[in-house]
Amino acid sequence: MRSLREFDDLRLSPHTGWTRQHWAALADHLLLSARPHASPSHARITFPGPPGGYGTDVDGLEGFARTFLAAGFRVAGEGGRDPLGLMDWYARGLAAGTDPRSPERWVRLDEHGQAKVEAASIALVLHLTRPWLWDRLPPLVQEQVVDYLTPAIGSDYPPINWVWFQIVVEQFLASVGGPYARGDIERGLALTDGFARQDGWYADGAERAYDHYAGWALQFYPLLWAEMAAGDPAADSRLPGYRDRLERYLHDAVHLVGADGSPLVQGRSLIYRFAAATPFWVGARAGAGSPGLLRRAASGIARHFVDRGAPDEDGLLTLGWHGAWPAMAQSYSGPGSPYWAAKGLYGLSLPADHPVWTAVEEPLPVERDDFHLLARAPGWLVSGTRADGIVRVVNHGTDHSRPGSHLTDSPLYARLGYSTATSPLLAGPHAADPFDQSVAVLDEDGRPSHRTGFETLLLDRLPSGTLAGASRWQAHWVASGAGGPDHGYGRSGAVRLGPWIDLVSAVRGAWEVRLIRLSPGSAPEGPDGAAPLDAGRLRVGGWPLPSATATVAATVAATVAATDSTAVACSRVVAGAGFDRSGTTPVADGSPLAPWTLVPWCATGGPARTGTWYTASVHLGGQAPAEPPAVSWDGPALARVTWPDGTLDTLAVPAAPGEPG
Repeated sequence: MRSLREFDDLRLSPHTGWTRQHWAALADHLLLSARPHASPSHARITFPGPPGGYGTDVDGLEGFARTFLAAGFRVAGEGGRDPLGLMDWYARGLAAGTDPRSPERWVRLDEHGQAKVEAASIALVLHLTRPWLWDRLPPLVQEQVVDYLTPAIGSDYPPINWVWFQIVVEQFLASVGGPYARGDIERGLALTDGFARQDGWYADGAERAYDHYAGWALQFYPLLWAEMAAGDPAADSRLPGYRDRLERYLHDAVHLVGADGSPLVQGRSLIYRFAAATPFWVGARAGAGSPGLLRRAASGIARHFVDRGAPDEDGLLTLGWHGAWPAMAQSYSGPGSPYWAAKGLYGLSLPADHPVWTAVEEPLPVERDDFHLLARAPGWLVSGTRADGIVRVVNHGTDHSRPGSHLTDSPLYARLGYSTATSPLLAGPHAADPFDQSVAVLDEDGRPSHRTGFETLLLDRLPSGTLAGASRWQAHWVASGAGGPDHGYGRSGAVRLGPWIDLVSAVRGAWEVRLIRLSPGSAPEGPDGAAPLDAGRLRVGGWPLPSATATVAATVAATVAATDSTAVACSRVVAGAGFDRSGTTPVADGSPLAPWTLVPWCATGGPARTGTWYTASVHLGGQAPAEPPAVSWDGPALARVTWPDGTLDTLAVPAAPGEPG
């Protein structure tokens, strides 16, 4: 795929060089590379590798449905022009897959829940390509397709983004004169209205679940459904609200892309890779946002992966991030699952003369200047620095749970920080026990506590532009079993409670200052009669730095090779008041970004004192900092932070639990 560089146009696309020709070539390469793995009638595409958690029948259906997305977008944007014969090729698969007598038949919606997901992709492509595929199918095949989709009617769907799969399928059935239940659509729409949060964001259900699904699913399907149901008063009345939410969300979303094109490494299903580009194309199709900026974000994401080995030398998308790294997959992932990346090709459904393809690329926010953004819905303090192109998130609002719960921390949701240049530790012992980007109390055996279920106390922008956030949780340890499906969330189990932890963050540029206080926690006896833990050693973990080696320099910095102009050179934790130990721990094969990950940390040598504020400064940047921020106190409730650029901020810290505010 490196041959794509021959198409570069730096006049039209001064930041990425990418044009519609690059995107078309990427789609064609993926589609042609998939064909050798198809069954004789094309109904199943089963990619190499061990079967997924749902078995080979689901794997083959996923391979068909998800590559079908790319084929549909490709032909729709060309107005039916189809030199690769994509519609005929996939028409054969539709005929065999929906034929109950075929040895290649698909697993049905009433046989396995995953078929409900794939059915939505099939329905939306049949909508987008109707003149060139559906309208040309023999009546018998049309009847088979309707029969295959019909079990969606009245079926139970999880109350998350899956609800949209039912809505899309039934709306397609309605459009072709098939059976559908208006009540299903109305109930689904009402439920999804409840997902809406501040500033255009959607949560993936009732929990604090914020991740890439907010863009590649929850912003995607509302606009698509409104298009499918155009003319229906219910759709026409909702469309302005959907578009307004999308436009506001896109303001935040473009701030979450690094200068090297990396999306934020946070949340589940990261193996979908450049599906993260989807909301930018949705914005272009809906007329929301600036076309040159939207294409810059989308093309940057796709180029990031293409330049780093995805697809691989065989033209395939593997379980991983850049290259294959199976530990990144969840238990529902199979060899065909990564092809939901095809949603990121949605821009190809727009013709070559659309403004998103003809506008000159605009720089991303992180390429224009340093910025500080407060994303209130997910509770993120977002900092971007132009010098290194890195975007960082300090997390005081997302854990894929609810306040007061006591689950293990998912490394994909509950860490204190995520960035476009680092990955949380996703494999090895530190994936289950928080280390990187954490504040934890260590029990008698050295096991760190978890924070899932925290309460958000503060999200604010100070007059200087510095961002401030705070959260509080009761430290807890969870005796969770290793069994059960892994959907990327925290796990339940027998709980042992510990002290309360208050954390206040101040974020400016590449630095975060952490103020930490422990308060006594009353708790019942823990599992196996273990007594509640009143206090223990306090440890602060910093940014997990990808590294080619396990060597740790004296400055707690490492240099890693990088393409483009973005490179991470330094991750550092500077111990402040109360801490007397520090170090950096190398972790082998803990993330998909490099063979080693270096995690700086500081800690107390003995049990931490309750009622005392501890301070630490955490840095991630393109070069080693000259000096850290300085923290002083003006009485017990006001902290003063002097930043390296000379800015002085005053932070009011929260009262301890049970004390008047």
